[in-house]
Amino acid sequence: MKKGFTEWLQKENPDILCIQETKAFEHQMPPELKYLMKDYEYVWHSGTRPGYAGTAIFYKDFPEYTEVTSVFDDIPEFYEDGRVTQLSINGLVLLNLYFPNGWARANGDDMLGYKLKFYDKFIAYCNTLVAQGKKVIACGDYNICHREIDIARPEANKDSIGFLPEERVKIDEFVSHGYLDVFRHLHGDVTDRYTRRSYRAGARPRNVWRRIDYFFVSENLKSSIQECIQQDAVQGSDHCPVSLVVDI
Repeated sequence: MKKGFTEWLQKENPDILCIQETKAFEHQMPPELKYLMKDYEYVWHSGTRPGYAGTAIFYKDFPEYTEVTSVFDDIPEFYEDGRVTQLSINGLVLLNLYFPNGWARANGDDMLGYKLKFYDKFIAYCNTLVAQGKKVIACGDYNICHREIDIARPEANKDSIGFLPEERVKIDEFVSHGYLDVFRHLHGDVTDRYTRRSYRAGARPRNVWRRIDYFFVSENLKSSIQECIQQDAVQGSDHCPVSLVVDI
């Protein structure tokens, strides 16, 4: 709110806004944000841990559609850290995701194993939706650079979390089920296009970034895609906004 979000939101005026890492419970939402988003409904998912993870979807109320929201309280992998929110609009299902990073916690938890299992659960859930005839958009922080062109220094990071072979193969598996990386679908193998930069000094001017924020869509939504833009000039976060225009 103090780093340009208000101005960006007023300029973009999105129909739907997906946020990851809210790190707050719903009652902690700033009054200024509530006023700013007064024309939106929302689904807020903070999970169970204070100050950690969390996702939220803000959406304008379109009378011609029926909205169904979900915070996945029946799927522990999705629920406990508030990692997924869902919005359903007339046969379209939008998933807003904050995938686990994969670093080990101080108590020795197997976070990489958790991350890989989370991906398995996520892929299976998307496949279930498509099998029901739904159209799926899955957006957010995937915490994996899929290909070498998605990271500024692939060789130096080949043994790093977020670029490990066992992580990247999960994106391969997802794609193999017919899901499209919208940015790559529209823009091909363009290089030096990233979405997340380190806060370390010099990362921005040296373009030392990663592309870990994606819009994926199911094959049955392919013909409706119009535009996908990584707004990498926007500051205020270590991630840049990514926008999708789709005719639903």
